[in-house]
Amino acid sequence: MWGGILWDVRKHLALMATLALGAASAQTVDLRILETTDLHTSALGYDYYQDKPTGEFGLEYTATLVKQARDEKRNTLLYDNGDLIQGNPLGDFVARVQPLGDGQLHPMHAAMRVLRYDAGNLGNHEFNYGLPFLQQVIAAAPMPYVSANTYKDDGKGQAGENAFSPYLIQRKIVYDTEGRPYVINVGVIGFLPPQIVNWDKANLDGKIVTTDIVEAARKYVPQMKAQGADIIVAVAHSGINADYQPGQENVATELTKVEGIDVVLSGHSHQEFPGPVYKSIPGADLTKGTINGKPTVMAGFWGNDLGVVDLKLNYDRKTQKWTILEGTGAIRPIWDKTAKKSLVTPDPRIAAAVKKFHEGTLAYVRGKVADLTAPITSYWALVQDDPSVQLVSNAQTAYVKAALAGTQYKDLPVLSAAAPFKAGGRAGASYYTDIPTGTLAIKNVADLYVYPNTVQAVLVTGAQVQEWLERAAGQFKQIDPSKAEPQALVDESFPTYNFDILDGVTYEIDVTQPSRYNSKGEVASEGAHRIKNLMFGGKPIDPNAQFVVATNNYRASGGGSFPGLTGKNIILQAPDETREALVKYFQEQKTVNPTADNNWKLTPIPGATLLYVSSPNAQKNLPSGVALLRTREDGFAEYTIKF
Repeated sequence: MWGGILWDVRKHLALMATLALGAASAQTVDLRILETTDLHTSALGYDYYQDKPTGEFGLEYTATLVKQARDEKRNTLLYDNGDLIQGNPLGDFVARVQPLGDGQLHPMHAAMRVLRYDAGNLGNHEFNYGLPFLQQVIAAAPMPYVSANTYKDDGKGQAGENAFSPYLIQRKIVYDTEGRPYVINVGVIGFLPPQIVNWDKANLDGKIVTTDIVEAARKYVPQMKAQGADIIVAVAHSGINADYQPGQENVATELTKVEGIDVVLSGHSHQEFPGPVYKSIPGADLTKGTINGKPTVMAGFWGNDLGVVDLKLNYDRKTQKWTILEGTGAIRPIWDKTAKKSLVTPDPRIAAAVKKFHEGTLAYVRGKVADLTAPITSYWALVQDDPSVQLVSNAQTAYVKAALAGTQYKDLPVLSAAAPFKAGGRAGASYYTDIPTGTLAIKNVADLYVYPNTVQAVLVTGAQVQEWLERAAGQFKQIDPSKAEPQALVDESFPTYNFDILDGVTYEIDVTQPSRYNSKGEVASEGAHRIKNLMFGGKPIDPNAQFVVATNNYRASGGGSFPGLTGKNIILQAPDETREALVKYFQEQKTVNPTADNNWKLTPIPGATLLYVSSPNAQKNLPSGVALLRTREDGFAEYTIKF
């Protein structure tokens, strides 16, 4: 079965007869809707990069919250909101290392079968391993999937037939407060970011077409109502937005305005709603867990939260209509960030369901690649050139130079763009690379590069190199040089994976200037230039000169909205993942000495004090001019930087 309250019509004929007779008066029905989202193959509370268990995340912990929530309410539904099958070495193991056989359950689905999910939605990362693998995984899944704004390419680059079921209408038996049964038709519709066709262009070009999320909702929700849906739940792998424009990535707020949608389950942004991050969102009520009056939740990521929506329903037997009398949203965490302890014990059934896959993954990630002469950490990667990023750039450069040898581009200079993926932020104070001296293993390579991106290269001009770096410099807030008090340096709303460092050139970042680009990649300050002294070969870069930049498929195809990167100037689309390039590079080195070439720096601001947030473990190697200010209750530490 696909849920605790699924029913079999053939076995409930007697029940249907009872329902047809009705009762003297309508009764109240409590319906609870549960959400997990952005699990990213975190079946267990296990950090494969550090090779140790943790209680901070994992479906095995969320599963206990699911059981508790079901014990509290008789009528429950459970949905997953995507980004399920990619995210850590477990996902890589079953997709690349020891691929699943036809009909074999994905380990995440093996775990979810235990919990009896009612339906799942697709996220953007579902497509990272290619369409055939995704289709294979879905075909064996223990619950149905929905995705309303994905279509098959009609051969002309336009939307043809639906690539997946856009929605479901599931007939459920629910019980009122006096224990009497009713039938309710629950409509479930799914959405994902339309940008997947750019982010996974190599996998989806000519195969999948996407449309605007809100447009798809307005198309299908009336159909769902016409087909008898009593309530409609939008399972949207999309973040919560302050405003809306067609084609936007994060539109959950706008979905609350679509007539006919009763509940919005949000995701993708790895945030929590209700939560203080969204206190300024128009129409948001953090106490009730609603946006524009509609119950809304976003249940974090990796299973660190369970989303809980509670509806109070009334059925009018005269009109045969259901009415939502009241609706609230809340999230339940598995980890106490202040006390740094688990709030629940793990459900042992989850570990049992994935045991074979977990053991296989451990054997895989512990395999040796090379010897490491010094530690690799990413604690300071946002404020100085860092070995964790330098090593990725070195490997990308070597790969692209070899791939372009003998081609028309062989004599062009090769630069490399790499970003610090693990730099705290929304993922918490433990989300940093910290690889000790000794054996460099597969798990460490995956720690340096957490995504299954492939190597690509683009052809750009010197002027485009400047703009690329200007966009990346949006990582920082503007600093007022006249202020003596500490000023926060990093804009925490800016994803660190968009903070590209370009190796092969030297430059400074002047954070006293406003950011030239806004969060959408649009020019916001025409005259602003944070990138100073941009040099190539010891001379100012020629704006007309041509350069090859080694990067990944996400960035080359337009991911992050970088100027000049639309997928049209790609000159190399390698079949190899960046991690494979890293492994090959390290194996050839045999002994790895992690050092950075210090090709970039922040422009000094005499008299100013910058405030930088990192892990308490960053004290192990404090840069010059840096001092610990305090350790916070959320596990992070604050440092001051003086030039």
